[in-house]
Amino acid sequence: MPSGNQPQNPVGGRLLTTLLLALTLCAFAGNSLLNRAALAENTIDWASFTAIRLVSGAVMLALLLGFRHGRAVLPRSDTIVPAVALFVYAVSFSFAYVSLDAAIGALILFPAGQLSLQIIGIVRGIHPTPVQWAGLLLAIAGLAVFLAPGDTAPPLVGGLIMALAGIAWGFYSWAGKGAARPALATARNFVGAALLCLLLIPVLGNGEQIQSIGILLAIISGTITSGLGYITWYAVLPRLSVSTAAASQLSVPAIAALGGVLLLGETLTTRFFIGSGMIFAGIALTMFKLGELKQRQRNP
Repeated sequence: MPSGNQPQNPVGGRLLTTLLLALTLCAFAGNSLLNRAALAENTIDWASFTAIRLVSGAVMLALLLGFRHGRAVLPRSDTIVPAVALFVYAVSFSFAYVSLDAAIGALILFPAGQLSLQIIGIVRGIHPTPVQWAGLLLAIAGLAVFLAPGDTAPPLVGGLIMALAGIAWGFYSWAGKGAARPALATARNFVGAALLCLLLIPVLGNGEQIQSIGILLAIISGTITSGLGYITWYAVLPRLSVSTAAASQLSVPAIAALGGVLLLGETLTTRFFIGSGMIFAGIALTMFKLGELKQRQRNP
């Protein structure tokens, strides 16, 4: 924390926040691509992918943060809610991707997370400003372009399960806003969620269903795009309003769609350009106006 005689650099702070947020959102999109790639090619079953993802992330973070703090990283009473939310999210996420494409899954997941964040915020007495509402509505309109009639409707069960994953993600994100030590909190959450993977033992696939490439994709998802990605997410959350945090996640479907085109052979359409453009414009409006209002409050 800067001392009283050190000038603060709000521009540098906003730039760092923007960079961390961009890296985090790319990691989130990467989770969709990794999960769908593994399940679409039948290289692993959904339960094994979930367990390997959470356990590998927990081991990596526990070792990393354990060495840093000089003690074992164990769950605590204040990590119960985020750990359960993380487990429900990861289980629902992988199960839904058995039937959903990467982009469609992301299109369902993050609006559901955005909605749950907004509802939690409103219940807690936090209301978006008119400008923030405008940015959110523009971003949601971009999602509507993706989902407008003409595309193949997603499977109902898979869609509902992914919506549940989004709701769980919203609770996990809200819990992160109060974390005093984001990295340590993330490690504890992962360890708690990894312990809950014992509940998946009855539905784990046998050895014949699991290939080395599936295990590798699950480990990458657990250690890099989840473990490290969530550390940056928890680190950037305290710098964002609830509305900005919610709106920023709406960019992930566009990123996942682009990744699907480049990596999974999906088709790039005019709908993609229009929808993603509206999403990013809405996010930019929300974040720019929020910074402008804060600056006016500091310099009336």
